[in-house]
Amino acid sequence: MEPIVDKSIVQNLIDRHANQPIYLHLETTNGAYASHNDESFFSASAYIRNASITYEHGKIVGEGPYRIGLKLGQIGWVYAEGVTHFEQDEHERILLAGHGFDGKLGVALQLSPTPFE
Repeated sequence: MEPIVDKSIVQNLIDRHANQPIYLHLETTNGAYASHNDESFFSASAYIRNASITYEHGKIVGEGPYRIGLKLGQIGWVYAEGVTHFEQDEHERILLAGHGFDGKLGVALQLSPTPFE
């Protein structure tokens, strides 16, 4: 993965998958196991994998870290905030991640034309 320096590159990748069925992976974490080391630490996370969606359009906004939103027709939005890195792999998957200042994963948003393994 590489840092997002030019958000228009990511915008073009997002635009390429609009209006077609796509598989979504979205997860957030602030250290799901951190409470094992510090009981006063509030741990929260979210996870969804292989949800089939079709988005009308998507946007990357902000000055970094970025927010990426996908408009799901009349039913709402999916978005990830805190995105810092991206890559498109050999399977045409868009892999987006947000890493904290300590390098740890905070958010992952991935889009694929085929289900994730």
